[in-house]
Amino acid sequence: MAGISSESLAAAQGQLEARLPTAALGLAEELFGILGLLDGQTGLLRALTDPARDGHEKAALVSKLVGGKVSADAEQIVASLVESRWRAPRDLGDALETLAATVVSAVAENKGPGTAGLEELEGDLFRFNQTVASNHDVQRALSNPRATADARAELAQKLVPGASDAAMVLIRQAVTAPRGLRPTALVTRFLELVAGRQQRWIAEVVTSRPLTEEQFARLQASLNSLYGRELKINAAVDPSIVGGIRVTVGDEVVDSTVVTRMSELRRKLAV
Repeated sequence: MAGISSESLAAAQGQLEARLPTAALGLAEELFGILGLLDGQTGLLRALTDPARDGHEKAALVSKLVGGKVSADAEQIVASLVESRWRAPRDLGDALETLAATVVSAVAENKGPGTAGLEELEGDLFRFNQTVASNHDVQRALSNPRATADARAELAQKLVPGASDAAMVLIRQAVTAPRGLRPTALVTRFLELVAGRQQRWIAEVVTSRPLTEEQFARLQASLNSLYGRELKINAAVDPSIVGGIRVTVGDEVVDSTVVTRMSELRRKLAV
């Protein structure tokens, strides 16, 4: 996904964040269900991504399609998606899939503490992929076009006994509606999303010399206060930065190193 579709997805993810602290797995299941409905109607998908059609008109079409059948949150999320612009009809489906998987990841994240819920989800998904990769009979069974969706979902459940409810929502989606991918390939994509959520809880800290215990404790307290959660700090030493500190949390980078400040000064002087 690139260009305008990537921008639309980023905007949708930003809007979704406000719903995630109280989200439930039912919302993800509804979004996956709507995705299945759209994937089964190519003409409808084209209509919902037609740049010549008014966004409000497309949102009204979504309301007519799913209104009263899903929660207001699910309806609003999809209506907002179709009001955005998409480079190709497939991109809308990919975006909806991403949002649904993000909801699942957030539900696991909210179990806490820290990254514990996400690590459990990651472990269950990884265990499923390992089990499938090691058994050719299972691979054939999951890709058998004559097998019903229920049969594939039942088999998947047996492959990862004890898996969390969150993991099973994603695994069932992967085995029943892989959308042209191998189930394990879609699970790998879900794993990447989970890893992205985990990065929000990890601060990569680089300094020119090792931090003392007191400095580390002050940094930990400051970062926890700034981000509103208990971050895990991965500290590294890089003498080449000369002095200062670089902190990376998810997509955010705070760089106050001497090298960076000198580079900025040189750029200003060159103007």
